[in-house]
Amino acid sequence: MEVASYLGIIGLAIVGTPIFVIMSLFALVAFFFAGIDGSAVAVEIYKIASAPTLLTIPLFTFAGYMMAESKSPQRLLRLAQAALGWLPGGVAIVSLVICAFFTAFTGASGVTIIALGGLLYPILTKEGFGEKFTLGLITTSGSLGLLFPPSLPIILYGLVAKVDIDKLFLAGILPGILLIFVLGAWSIKNGKKAEKCVDHKFCFSELTQAMKGARYELPLPFFVLGGIYGGITTTSEAACLTAAYVFVIECLLYRDLSIFSDVPKIIKESMTLVGAILLILCCALGMTSYLIDEEIPMKILAFMKVYITNKYIFLVFLNIFLLIVGSLMDIFSAIIVVVPLIVPIATEFDVNPIHLAIIFLTNLEIGYITPPVGINLFISSFRFGKPVTELYKASFPFLILMVFALIIITYVPALSLVWFD
Repeated sequence: MEVASYLGIIGLAIVGTPIFVIMSLFALVAFFFAGIDGSAVAVEIYKIASAPTLLTIPLFTFAGYMMAESKSPQRLLRLAQAALGWLPGGVAIVSLVICAFFTAFTGASGVTIIALGGLLYPILTKEGFGEKFTLGLITTSGSLGLLFPPSLPIILYGLVAKVDIDKLFLAGILPGILLIFVLGAWSIKNGKKAEKCVDHKFCFSELTQAMKGARYELPLPFFVLGGIYGGITTTSEAACLTAAYVFVIECLLYRDLSIFSDVPKIIKESMTLVGAILLILCCALGMTSYLIDEEIPMKILAFMKVYITNKYIFLVFLNIFLLIVGSLMDIFSAIIVVVPLIVPIATEFDVNPIHLAIIFLTNLEIGYITPPVGINLFISSFRFGKPVTELYKASFPFLILMVFALIIITYVPALSLVWFD
């Protein structure tokens, strides 16, 4: 009977049943046959619901969606072009920076590719970059800002792993810059090869005009980082200020959005994403509670210790495992399901919990462009009308570069922990 129940759940998963339903059924069946009191799940849900930082998820998501639907992408793109466009491959670097900014606010939900892809594609091709490079760059950039505050996956990881979110925000800055630097170097190399590549001269007056045009967006990083680390606001308060500020500038100052027609639609779209995340989170708690009660992490650890003798070998296997997870699961499900399993194992191998978080998130960021089912590959395929196999080839060089950066992030923990040492 028990085996048949689990086989039935696997069958439902194969035919495409939503993941939160699968998790709920797994938890119910596991608790029923194990004779475990299911009230523990309700207790965990209450703990999550009462966490002050939970409020940051809908607020930052709403702010990001409002910016993506407004003319902020055009204003920030003009500013970045004026500041960096004179570099070899400068337009490609501009694309990386702008996409990273928007992904940090929208949580790598595909909004970045949809909102910015149509703007960046003609600009890059006009500058002489090949179609393959352009598609690969935009596809990769769709998840590039995951390590920067106020990234939604960072907040969710902190909630699930019970790690200070403020510290995670700081820890992700240098590794995130490293990823942009590595991809930027590749962009410069391709920029020099571009046949039609035009040498743009730096123009101070254009920079001034671009800064004037984006004058209301420029203070945003100070709301998030300056407020939190200046001791002025908590993370939740910074989220409230950010959402309110973005609402005011987009609806009342720039007037890009209508309060009565655009804002309700944005609220619906952004809260649909938030609702899906919270639903997965609540349902996954049941399965997680069962796995912990059955000491599954400890059993995995005992098995691994037979073959893995030190921290560095463990990190190799951890990265391989997480790359596979990232290519098969969406980032929110992966955080909720996998984090409770790997945290106690990593602790046994003396991996710093903050460093572990950055390794985890970097792997899942790479998973967005990892075949066969990296979600950015399919979003780009839909957005640009290209076969997904073409996106596999276009993103492969970027995948290799990001794995190279991942190795540095993994084995140079100072990148993540320099703020705390």
